[in-house]
Amino acid sequence: MDQFKIFIVEDDPWYSDFLKYHISMNPDFTVEKFESGKELLSNLHKKPDLVTVDFSLPDMNGKELLDKIKKYNSDIGVIMISGQEDITTAVELLKEGAADYIVKNEDTPNRLRNSIRMVQENRNLRKENEQLKVLVGKKYDFSNIMLGNSPGMLATFSLMEKAAASNITVSVTGETGTGKELVAKSIHYHSERKNYPFMAVNIGAIPRELVESVLFGYEKGAYTGATDRKAGVFENANKGTIFLDEIAEMDLNIQTKFLRVLQEREVTRLGSNQIIKIDVRIITATHKNLAEEVQNGNFRADLYYRLMGLPIHLVPLRERGNDIMKLARSFADSFCKENQQKKVSFSEEAVTKLMKYTFPGNVRELKAVVDLAIILSDGEVIEARNLNFTPVGGPGTQITEEMTLEEHTLRIVDEYLRKYNNNPTEVARRLGISRATVYRYIKALKG
Repeated sequence: MDQFKIFIVEDDPWYSDFLKYHISMNPDFTVEKFESGKELLSNLHKKPDLVTVDFSLPDMNGKELLDKIKKYNSDIGVIMISGQEDITTAVELLKEGAADYIVKNEDTPNRLRNSIRMVQENRNLRKENEQLKVLVGKKYDFSNIMLGNSPGMLATFSLMEKAAASNITVSVTGETGTGKELVAKSIHYHSERKNYPFMAVNIGAIPRELVESVLFGYEKGAYTGATDRKAGVFENANKGTIFLDEIAEMDLNIQTKFLRVLQEREVTRLGSNQIIKIDVRIITATHKNLAEEVQNGNFRADLYYRLMGLPIHLVPLRERGNDIMKLARSFADSFCKENQQKKVSFSEEAVTKLMKYTFPGNVRELKAVVDLAIILSDGEVIEARNLNFTPVGGPGTQITEEMTLEEHTLRIVDEYLRKYNNNPTEVARRLGISRATVYRYIKALKG
């Protein structure tokens, strides 16, 4: 464990030794003594974690020294120790950033030990928080969250880097399951706002009558059920990033208020006249075509142009070629690691089956398919029969690209085989074809 470095500033030699004796009883603490404020300030380069300051030093008062310490490094903890019990002074010093105000009496050693422990715990929490931020940054590294080197993805990475280097509004489009929120998080955690909040709001998931209160907050009594004051997303995300998913679902009335917030950079809670200044970056996403929504009268044109900013379009998985297997292997490795299983590989037939599928659910669907395939596999190799595709709408209804009639028929037979436990007789009966035809398709499916 790192030593916790404490500096004592006290012009009374006896009391200085008294404090050092009690503090040094903890072997994890290293202690240095100084007799004046100037002497302390000339030694701040030694990076103390905590300074105890006698409020009445001969060369400067405690408030002045506190201010200079905090200007040098605001993370240094400062405990004021005074011979006078002055509540007004204590409150003022605490407001200025002092960790505690302790009066010199018989209980000083105990109070001091408790205060030091509090400062130490806060320092540890700050360190853990910084470490978490680093880990989060790595987690949302462009190449980590969205594997692939297809032309479409390389173009996406380039735009994400440009977005992270500026404060421009970003609009992310793409089919469901392509990873729009991950793109937003990655941009945030690589931007100058990374140490401030990232807040994601799915507009389509909030009842229309509550969207305004969620975004802008409300005062007690603003409406039935508003029993307390509550800050909205814009206040809570100040200096950070707000990701508004499914922005096309926003009601026209709220769009008007939202546009004003963007223009004025201020919000007013429901039931209040108080103006609250805000500084947030907006990233929006939708699977709809916003330009068409504008033409259809469902979205304000002025808001559309305000939000357009830097457009980033996520290509569907079916257009990403070999990225499919790169992602599939990554998902498989992660699943096996999380579940303490041996790594698995994909048979040639399984690879062929994955590459031929159109993935209407995109990356999200691929992950679900791979996870299930590992559970269903009998060994360390995923076979084609372990891959189950269940597109929304039932067997044979998901048409996402042009295919020949034979290819559509193969897909239908494959769906029915899975649905009826690979029973050719039952599949033949359900589809109204001969068993010989089913067997022919089974052979074709196996490659």
